[in-house]
Amino acid sequence: MSAVDGRGSLTRSIVLLTSAVAAVAVLLTGLFAWRTIRTNAEAQERDQLSQQAKVLARTPPLASWMLDRQQRIAGPEDIKLAIVRPSGEIDGPAAVAVDAASREALLAGDSVSTTARLDGDDVLLEGAPTLVGGGLVLTQPMEAVDQATNRMRGSLVLPLILGLTGAALAGALLARRLARPLVTAARTAHRLSEGARGVTVPAEGPAEVAELAGALNTLDTALTHSENRQRDFLLSVSHEIRTPLTTARGYAEALADEVITGDEVPEAGRILGTEIERLEHFVGDLLALARLEADDFRLDIVEVDLDALVAETATAWSARCARHEVDFRVERPERPVLITTDGFRVRQLLDGLAENALRVTPAGQPVVLALRADGPGALLEVRDGGPGLTDDDIEVAFVRGALTDRYRGVRPVGSGLGLAIAHRLAGRLGGTITARGGAPEGGAWFTVRLPPYPGAPYTPLTNA
Repeated sequence: MSAVDGRGSLTRSIVLLTSAVAAVAVLLTGLFAWRTIRTNAEAQERDQLSQQAKVLARTPPLASWMLDRQQRIAGPEDIKLAIVRPSGEIDGPAAVAVDAASREALLAGDSVSTTARLDGDDVLLEGAPTLVGGGLVLTQPMEAVDQATNRMRGSLVLPLILGLTGAALAGALLARRLARPLVTAARTAHRLSEGARGVTVPAEGPAEVAELAGALNTLDTALTHSENRQRDFLLSVSHEIRTPLTTARGYAEALADEVITGDEVPEAGRILGTEIERLEHFVGDLLALARLEADDFRLDIVEVDLDALVAETATAWSARCARHEVDFRVERPERPVLITTDGFRVRQLLDGLAENALRVTPAGQPVVLALRADGPGALLEVRDGGPGLTDDDIEVAFVRGALTDRYRGVRPVGSGLGLAIAHRLAGRLGGTITARGGAPEGGAWFTVRLPPYPGAPYTPLTNA
């Protein structure tokens, strides 16, 4: 069983989540409404009782008739009446509920709305002043409020249940809308991992899910492009290895069959040595690139004087360029340029760029190695008088094998890995490398910027 199988499905999780959120919302709403209903019910009962008191206060005959009736007929009346005479005397079945404060308010011509006690029970008390002075009071048991509250609360249950059910259904629909494109995306991702290419995910659902589909489609395109590049690179590697192997094998068979004898043997040995050296160089480049792309690539970080390092590099390459009748030049400040870096890797980077420059520079043309301080960091340049780089070349200059495939048979080319190695080295050192054409010497112009220490951001002072 996969790790995904042991987890709850997205659909179920969304339904449970939306139902839980809806339940909490319904519960909070219900609690608030439950408490509010009691207040509203009491307010409604008070309003009705107050309106009745005002009507009776304006119609003394009717009030007197009701008082006489309640006094003659003792019974469980819901609404009981009391009259406050202008003299302050209180008559009626509800007289006990009228306290001194309520009596004084009515005598002063003010309405009264309060809660009182009558026959041991809580009652609503509403009073209105009469036209002739004094006032009229009506009382109603709190049971009427409780009954109204229960009726209103009973009518609240069904809407709450319907709201909870609707939320669950909405959650199910949302879960389906989200889960379906996600499941499709997951299946596509599995197909991509199994090697399928050219598969696409429809961009449907919410924006985030559609973005996921777009990312998978982009990944499919990138994987296809990368695998095509790897395939082309392997073909290029095969070609690079097969050529010297074929030459070496032909001479070895010729020597074994004694086709080559006498004075021809030293020349055959020299050719064999050259082809083997070419193979060694190519395999070395492959290993260097593999190490650079490994996560555990090691740097020995110390303080390095780049001026001294460039002088040492110039000594080695001056002699080598002289053998090819290429004019080697060095430009350096001849004073310490100190940064914290890996000097061995910087030298490896310069050697790679110089070798690339020497390969394409014809006899009589220059190769220049330059150094100058650049703010807290340093700037290194390798320029040549070769055929240079076009804009299209610059776009793929550091892609392994790209320029080799483009110019094989047109100009001298190497393994196709040198500039890719230089690019990775510069990145490992925390710096950058750029390529352009139009060097002062007429050819390619490679610029390496190194920070004062790996990982240190800085703003270069030089625009070169």
